[in-house]
Amino acid sequence: MKHIRLIVPIIVLQLGPGSTLLRAQFSFKNRPVQIHGFAAQGFAKSDNNNYLTMDTSSGTFAFTDGGVNATMQVTNRFRIGAQVYVRDIGSLGEWRPTIDWAVADYKINDWLGIRGGKVKTVFGLYNDSQDLAFLHTWAILPQSLYPLDLRSSTIAHLGGDLYGDRPLPKGLGSVGYTVYSGRRFDDKYGGYRNVAEQAGAHMESITGWMAGADVRWNNPTLGLTLGASWLRMPFKGNGTIVVLQVPATFRVDSRSAAFYVDYSNRGLHLTGEHSRGSGATSITGLPGVPIIEQTSIGWYASAAYRISSKLEIGTYHSRFISDTSEDWNDPSNHIVDQTITARIDIDRHWSVKAEMHVIDGFGSVYSARG
Repeated sequence: MKHIRLIVPIIVLQLGPGSTLLRAQFSFKNRPVQIHGFAAQGFAKSDNNNYLTMDTSSGTFAFTDGGVNATMQVTNRFRIGAQVYVRDIGSLGEWRPTIDWAVADYKINDWLGIRGGKVKTVFGLYNDSQDLAFLHTWAILPQSLYPLDLRSSTIAHLGGDLYGDRPLPKGLGSVGYTVYSGRRFDDKYGGYRNVAEQAGAHMESITGWMAGADVRWNNPTLGLTLGASWLRMPFKGNGTIVVLQVPATFRVDSRSAAFYVDYSNRGLHLTGEHSRGSGATSITGLPGVPIIEQTSIGWYASAAYRISSKLEIGTYHSRFISDTSEDWNDPSNHIVDQTITARIDIDRHWSVKAEMHVIDGFGSVYSARG
């Protein structure tokens, strides 16, 4: 059985929000307003095949993203903010600016707060901080849990959150929670449409809702975080079966659960996550097509170590199985990614990441991932 192997060196230059060029603070009606920005430019080259819709076989600079955000502390308890984001990663984004998030946040007390608007979705360790790449060791987060091609569809929801943090007895840290519900977003330049085209369907619209929860235990003294997330995200897609030119409606009911652990001590940072997702897809407009049921799993383990204030090195091993009922060794059913990274922090504002991915398998066309 032939395995598809990809070796992808990626070099990313990042300008973080601490830059004086992208930082401003002023007052509006005696209330502080802060403006921050970030940008990243990457280069990717693979020894064969292409990755994340980029022409990596030839080498490409089509690996660019950036954003600008503004926040205002209206009162001691009430805060508003928004972020505009743009990216051009292969065929993803195509330089079209989007509102990444726009939120009004009222904190009643430490254990109860309310957020509303286009709110970042809390799932796993990093889903709501994918736009904060300057905080991460990696140029690309593990795609088993944080696929770049699905970012715009999963990073936020139009709805509301309840959240809070409850201190535990001294020395035991605290327990934080988030519960949310809202509408998901239709990313016209993202992975779902890309994969649908590969499967022979042209998607005209994708609508649906999402609801979920996250609970985590934080103990800063031990440098330890443990948590679990749950997400349900059913959606309906209207489109056309291209070959037959037949209108069709696709309905997908998906559920995901994730468990994670994060440990930091001095310069050492260890992380592990495991996610399991199940989905049922039905198609109306095409007689005789049965309901397609699929269960996938994804996990990764990572280790990073800061050697000095300028240099951090790390590695992760990431695995994604598209359908657990099929042969896990089939390259059309898995994506295995072994990654090593070196991050050089030039100063407070600039960093360079050099990253090597050795990838085996390409996953199912129905997984809409990677």
